Amino acid sequence: MSTEHPPPEQASSSSESAGTTPPADAPKGASRKLLALLFGVAAIGLALDVVTKVAVVANLEGNPPVKVLGGLFYLDVLRNPGAAFSMATGLTWLLALLAIAVVGVIVWLAPKLRSPGWAVGLGLVLGGACGNLGDRLFRAPGPLQGHVVDFLSFLAPGGQVFPVFNVADSCITCGGILVVLLSLLGRDFDGTIHRKQKADKS
Repeated sequence: MSTEHPPPEQASSSSESAGTTPPADAPKGASRKLLALLFGVAAIGLALDVVTKVAVVANLEGNPPVKVLGGLFYLDVLRNPGAAFSMATGLTWLLALLAIAVVGVIVWLAPKLRSPGWAVGLGLVLGGACGNLGDRLFRAPGPLQGHVVDFLSFLAPGGQVFPVFNVADSCITCGGILVVLLSLLGRDFDGTIHRKQKADKS
C-alpha cells in the first residue's frame, strides 16, 4: 500500500494565492543584527548632525555665507523656529511633540523589523528626528521652543533656491524616500513581500 505525499508547493499555495510571500525563517522579533543596523545608522546620523551644527555655530554664525563645491552649496547659518519652507513658525512646541511621537513609533516598531532596507530607512529617520529634536529641546529660547540650526543652502545663499537645511533634514528625507520606495516595491517592514497577482490565462 503506497501513500501519496502532497507536492511541497502545496504548503505555500495559500500564501501565494493571497499575493504575499512570508519571510523565510522569520524569528518572532527582529534579529540583533537588524536592531544594531537601525540604531547604528541612527547614531551615525545623529552624531554627524550634532558635530556639524556645533562646528558651524562656533565658526560661521554671524559671518557671510561661505561658498563650497563651486557654489553648489553655501554654508549659511540660520535659526529656524518652524519646519521646512518656514512653515509652522509659531508652532515650535507642536513640531517638537511630533518629533517625539516619531521617535516613539520607530522605537516601538524596531523589535518587529525583519527587513534590512527598512532598518536603514527608519534608522535615518530616527537619527534625523533626534537631531532636530535636540535643537528644539536644548537651544534658545527654551525647551520645546528651541530653534533648529540650518546651514546648507543649495545653489544660492539664504535659501533663495531651496530652503536652508541641515544633516538631520537630509537623513529624514533620504530615510523617508527609502521607506516609500520599499513600500512601492511591496516590501513590508516585517520582511513580507507582496506580489502582484497575475491574471489567469484561459
